[in-house]
Amino acid sequence: MEKVKTYAKKYFIDAMSAMALGLFASLLIGTIFGTIGTYLGPNYIANETVNAIGGFFTEMKAFAQGASGMAIGVAIAYSLKADPLVMFSCAAVGSLSYSLGATILLENGETIAYTAGPAGAYIAAIIAVEIGMLVSKKTKVDILVTPTVTIIAGYAVAKLICPAVAYIMYWLGDFINTATEMQPLLMGIIIAVVVGMILTLPISSAAICAMIGISGIAGGAATAGCCAQMIGFAVISFADNGWGGFFAQGLGTSMLQMSNIIKKPLIWIPPTLASAVTGPISTLIFKLECTGVSAGMGTCGLVGPLGTLSDMGGGSNMWMGMLLCYFVLPAVLSYLFYFAMKKMGMIKDGDMKLQS
Repeated sequence: MEKVKTYAKKYFIDAMSAMALGLFASLLIGTIFGTIGTYLGPNYIANETVNAIGGFFTEMKAFAQGASGMAIGVAIAYSLKADPLVMFSCAAVGSLSYSLGATILLENGETIAYTAGPAGAYIAAIIAVEIGMLVSKKTKVDILVTPTVTIIAGYAVAKLICPAVAYIMYWLGDFINTATEMQPLLMGIIIAVVVGMILTLPISSAAICAMIGISGIAGGAATAGCCAQMIGFAVISFADNGWGGFFAQGLGTSMLQMSNIIKKPLIWIPPTLASAVTGPISTLIFKLECTGVSAGMGTCGLVGPLGTLSDMGGGSNMWMGMLLCYFVLPAVLSYLFYFAMKKMGMIKDGDMKLQS
């Protein structure tokens, strides 16, 4: 059982968390560059100098997002403590496995090319690392043997599993996105609660959202759920942690509360109930949208709101929806639930004190 826990932490928690960092340093930062480039473009500002700066950010978006697979491969290898040659070889493994996929036949008879993306790179990189480490530093021609074995192993795995992974990820994401369009109330609650809780757990919600390709109003619900956890914990733990804890959780991560949740699970109720309210408000009333990794980031660096801005492009309905679903309601609702539970003696001062 102990070995199972060790492997689960190594391959599921550590590797997936590293993958999220790889995505942040490529795909996500590229999205932010693209948003800046759009709003500095000629459609919004009639100034050649400003437009040139916008063009620079737009160009950087393409380069950053094009490196997503490589960033994932290296990040996962780093998390698995791979030797240098194995780690650097995983740039190639990540790139090729990220881009391989399948041609999917749609119900209307049309076909689309869909890549395995982050999920394919995640699986191929893990296997490539483990096989590469078997030969790393074992021969006198390590500089040739290790990259060769690592890349061939990654390529073989990618060719074998990426078409199936692409197919599964496409239909899983399509099911979630379509189900949310058909049942925005129920799915808004489920997605916001589940993704929000995953954000707080030591698992990468950003990586999971990127893997399944969540988008549209389903992505908006996921963002609302993540924001509810982060803003909610920041507000209800303010008495215990002050402004430092407020910003660490509100703009950082609610995962900081995980040790306190293990000690007293009841403290998780207020932000989770808040997400169950903000999720369907997002899907039913404001129809907020967000895509992929941005949807699983919440207010971390304001990535979730920036993702919504990138997808929706503005408008009074969007701004009002983001203000309410991502900031105001998570704060107000979480505090009301917290206040009621504190009055009943279910939560006490000090229960959410962060470890220094």
